[in-house]
Amino acid sequence: MTQNNLQLDKISKDKFKIVGSRQDENEKLAAKSVSFWKEVILRFSQNKLAIFGVIALIIVTLLAIFVPVFSPYSYREQLGIYNAAPSAAHWFGTDDLGRDIFVRVWQGARISLFIGITAAVIDLIIGVFWGSISGLAGGRLDNIMMRIADILSAVPYLLVVIILLVVLEPGLLPMIIALSITGWVNMARIVRGEVLSIKNQEYVLAARTLGATTGHLIMRHIVPNALGAILVTMTLTIPSAIFTESFLSYLGLGVPAPTASWGTMASEGNKALTSAPWRLFFPAFFISLTIFAFNAVGDGLRDALDPKLRK
Repeated sequence: MTQNNLQLDKISKDKFKIVGSRQDENEKLAAKSVSFWKEVILRFSQNKLAIFGVIALIIVTLLAIFVPVFSPYSYREQLGIYNAAPSAAHWFGTDDLGRDIFVRVWQGARISLFIGITAAVIDLIIGVFWGSISGLAGGRLDNIMMRIADILSAVPYLLVVIILLVVLEPGLLPMIIALSITGWVNMARIVRGEVLSIKNQEYVLAARTLGATTGHLIMRHIVPNALGAILVTMTLTIPSAIFTESFLSYLGLGVPAPTASWGTMASEGNKALTSAPWRLFFPAFFISLTIFAFNAVGDGLRDALDPKLRK
């Protein structure tokens, strides 16, 4: 062994340490190595309000799924106990027909959530393809498609929904159609904006040069890059649809009796506000909680998807 090697062996490891500034740089490099979506999840998990929203939605969804299945009462069963106050036997009391309000609330949750989520999914599908095609095509076609969207958005949304429900008659399917007829416009505008920002990127131009179809470009390049904006918009669309459904059902334009929805229950409960206030309180409370939870999740996603993270 040479003399130089012997001298190196005598040097202890504590003689080697990272200089402070270098250590800071290494920490920054390590932070940058975290993937974008991992960073989004980390930031989202630090938002206590958003986490509360997720937990609340999970609980509401589970109760909506399992309570009507395992409850000893049917949501339409008349028990002969009229306007009974909440008790151990009937946790949310009964209504004027003697039906158990607890099971009706969770049956109503099924209807309200189904309408809200289905309308949002339809808005997503129409909006993504309309906005993508408009943005990719550009020129005259883009101008025509966006003018159509502008005309639809210029008409008051609620007025369009009410007119359609009057024409189609109240029901589950007419409600979904009415909510979706103009609800996709906002999604289309957001997706079009994302398309315009990436359509001239090298990877998109290369794909078009190689003969990629419009459908391929949308599913392979547009949707993945616009996923953040799409998720936020969809998360905020659901509570809007739930509120609209509840409001219309309150007016008597929702699903017909004896089917329960939060809006119809609130309408029925309002008539007995002074004598049986719990009939209005419970559906109104869960409407508010669900809308608040979805909005909290949507705001949490929007904050977590801060554009600065992409830099």
